[in-house]
Amino acid sequence: MTSFKTDAKQDRHVGIKSAGNGAHKAAIRQENEEQILAAAEQVFADYGFKGATTARIAEMANVPKANVHYYFSTKEVIYRRIMEDVCDHWLQAAMTFDNSADPAVILRGYIEAKMDLSRARPYGSRLWAHEIIRGAKFSSDYISTTVKDWLDSRVVVIKGWIAEGKMDDIEPYSLMYMIFATTQHYADFGRQIEIFNDNRPLSEEQFAEAKENVVRIILKGVGLR
Repeated sequence: MTSFKTDAKQDRHVGIKSAGNGAHKAAIRQENEEQILAAAEQVFADYGFKGATTARIAEMANVPKANVHYYFSTKEVIYRRIMEDVCDHWLQAAMTFDNSADPAVILRGYIEAKMDLSRARPYGSRLWAHEIIRGAKFSSDYISTTVKDWLDSRVVVIKGWIAEGKMDDIEPYSLMYMIFATTQHYADFGRQIEIFNDNRPLSEEQFAEAKENVVRIILKGVGLR
């Protein structure tokens, strides 16, 4: 059973004395928030925004409902926090664009990182897919600013590779959309993949092989090895 730490204002809920040290209390708060957010990510992915409730989130996190409201004022606050965190991790995966001048190395690193995130955090990917399918009601501002700026900056890099003759003359946005769709497929349609795999999740070896195949197919498709 997951434990839930408390600070002074929450002692009445679980009867644990809080530490007086400010840094320690900040660490406790972060740990508790992460516990709630991890549970909420799965609840939102399973039930959608409307179907998810703070009661369900509290049950999944194994904490009193009051604790959820103590850290997050509304369900929407939790939802937005998760959405942005999921996408922030995807954007961080593209740091490979800044670490090499070789497009094959960069794209390989990005694709592998995105697939690893799909495997490590499938509920977050599914939540993002549900949000977009429903019209991006809560994330359109974030996508049209933070995500678009990030995407446009990567497209500039890809156009530079094309101009330098490093890769085929393809449409950069289409390439990025293809990478998004393919890498996130392993989370968003994970159950379908399991069914095709005799109702079993991909083993580590199978996933590594899938990752290598995705890399090879995409790189070959844009004229890279």
